[in-house]
Amino acid sequence: MSPAEINLKWTALQERIAREFDSDKPDLKVMLFLIGVQELGKGPMKFSKRQKEELMHIANCRLFSELGFYELEGLDQDGWPHWKLVKSIPPYTMLEQEMVIKSLMVTYFDNL
Repeated sequence: MSPAEINLKWTALQERIAREFDSDKPDLKVMLFLIGVQELGKGPMKFSKRQKEELMHIANCRLFSELGFYELEGLDQDGWPHWKLVKSIPPYTMLEQEMVIKSLMVTYFDNL
């Protein structure tokens, strides 16, 4: 997808999530959090600041696993997924990184 296509689909995804949650349009961090909660699979609950950061890490790993950078190792005793890096992520510029993440998020939510 071109950057213009990614941005159009990203905006549509933000609007869809805002409608579903009756909230403002979510930014990348909020979307990472939502993906992390989805991947954890425990439903809505209270999370500590550290757990929220871990959820965003889970989301990044899940998204980048689509490109072969991470593999799921398994779940810990509390049911939290653990991922391992299997190949180095290229040194994307900030704009490239944002476009890759947006594209992966659009695909992720399209496949739910």
